[in-house]
Amino acid sequence: MKQIKWFDRKFDFAFEQNIFPSIIERLGGTSIRLNHKIDQIKTEHLTTKLDGNWSIQENIGHLIDLEPLWQGRLEDILNDMEYMRAADLENRKTDQANHNEKEIDHLLNAFSALRQKTLNSLIALSEPQVYEYALHPRLKKPMRVMDLFLFVAEHDDHHLARISELNTWLTTKAKND
Repeated sequence: MKQIKWFDRKFDFAFEQNIFPSIIERLGGTSIRLNHKIDQIKTEHLTTKLDGNWSIQENIGHLIDLEPLWQGRLEDILNDMEYMRAADLENRKTDQANHNEKEIDHLLNAFSALRQKTLNSLIALSEPQVYEYALHPRLKKPMRVMDLFLFVAEHDDHHLARISELNTWLTTKAKND
């Protein structure tokens, strides 16, 4: 089963309940799930591209590349900016970073350290801050801190699913060769 492209996703943040503690838990689990997933993947699969798309390591690198954006968007909301800072929709940073040339442990540790910094900022927030918002530049929707980090958790899961998809394809291909 193929997942929908990230930019084709629609998001609805109409809920009023404070689900932020669950979002923090989910965000904290990304590094654990990523490490577990990588432990199950053959080393030779980590840097293989499928149809010119990112490899497993490049997907991990992309998560690393975007973590400062999430941190910056949190600052934007807390500083009462009208709009959150924009992402590079062409993902040039990931395309130019040569993540396939890096050691996998370096990538996993870098993501874990950056995510911990994000989590430390989130854990320090008050409940009223969780409801502060700014407009998302691409979606043109108001996003509260809670919504932004649900969006981040969804983005994490999108790339974890892509890593699984790549590994399944590469494993099946290796069996058939």
